[in-house]
Amino acid sequence: MKSRYLETIKAIDGKIYNLSFHQERYEGVLKSLGVTQFKRLQEYLNPPSHDMYRCRLVYTKDSIEVTYHLYKKREIKSLKLVYENNIIYNQKNEDRKNIDLLFLNKENADDVLIIKNNLVTDTSVANVAFFDGSRWMTPAKPLLEGTTRARLLEEGKIFARDISVNDLKNYTNIALLNAMIDFDILSPKNIGDFYC
Repeated sequence: MKSRYLETIKAIDGKIYNLSFHQERYEGVLKSLGVTQFKRLQEYLNPPSHDMYRCRLVYTKDSIEVTYHLYKKREIKSLKLVYENNIIYNQKNEDRKNIDLLFLNKENADDVLIIKNNLVTDTSVANVAFFDGSRWMTPAKPLLEGTTRARLLEEGKIFARDISVNDLKNYTNIALLNAMIDFDILSPKNIGDFYC
């Protein structure tokens, strides 16, 4: 079966956000498949002119399909650390079964924080960043290099480094990063209680 890839793009009142970063990732995936001619994603997007929508763009080497979904933010107040050294999700693929299986281990937490080879990677739906008292640090080896993460790194608002499980106690805040929530700082009363 042919692989199908995704871009999740934010639109508010018809305005599309950060499209150049989605275009760049889309082209990078197709280049890895040997494609040299690319479509302009802008030409396929026509979101509703009111409210906040998740534009779900599904593509293959030959096709692009777009659907629009009214966005409702999911509240995250706790993360369960789950360990999986063999997971690979370096391209935003429609097949997320390995991540979905890890998400089932969240128990009473709101989401999982995936640990690979003792290093922090991502949650099931977002990159992460941690505040060390002066700067926001994001894992240098995420499962997926998200578009918001790429933009914030380029803007010098976050910095990449390896973050081990043992390092988590050194950070005072955590933020989730993805196309829909941008940079969402979570404020647990006690950072140590945030991780289950």
